[in-house]
Amino acid sequence: MTRIALATFALLALAGTSQAQSTDPSGTWLTQSGDTRVRIARCGAAYCGTIVASTYVKDTNNADPALRNRNIVGVRMIWDAKPEGDGFSGQLYNPQDGKTYTGKLKVMSPTALQLSGCVLGGLICRSQTWTKTN
Repeated sequence: MTRIALATFALLALAGTSQAQSTDPSGTWLTQSGDTRVRIARCGAAYCGTIVASTYVKDTNNADPALRNRNIVGVRMIWDAKPEGDGFSGQLYNPQDGKTYTGKLKVMSPTALQLSGCVLGGLICRSQTWTKTN
């Protein structure tokens, strides 16, 4: 390999690495309302998000009455988020209404994550932007 080819290969490899890192949703994120922090990390082949801090104490709106008295901190609210298109698709639990939605995550910038929760096969969606806190 010539030096130019080797240098080009190295630059392309680095560009691919930085692109992959910029779309990685891992980290701790503050919800748009500012009342909850969620840590997103790899769990197997997908990503999961767990509540690590919240102004809410209990999961009082959970659809399952047996879970309404559990502490909200430690609740997994994002799971099975796998790469799809330019983001990730998985399941989102909303503790404010106690419902689970089909969801999408997209890293918009190093400090902004857009989440969309959808019903009716994606016909009706609501989005919000979270801010990275670490």
